[in-house]
Amino acid sequence: MTTTIKVSNELRDRLKGQAARAGLTLGGHLAALADRADRDESMANLAAAIAATPPEVMEEYARETAIWERVEAEDLDGGSR
Repeated sequence: MTTTIKVSNELRDRLKGQAARAGLTLGGHLAALADRADRDESMANLAAAIAATPPEVMEEYARETAIWERVEAEDLDGGSR
């Protein structure tokens, strides 16, 4: 199914040029732009959630991460640590 969207001629030409340079159809380019916007929104939400995390939770996360990194390093070294 397809549909028509109303954009200025200038915007249409910009989008068509971008699509052509990327080797995409206009529809494919618009899908890629929508995917990027979704990803950007997800990353912004993640950053906001991290910023809102209480310091004590972040400290516990850092301690636990350090433990797992040591375990992984030991596995990579064949347990020589």
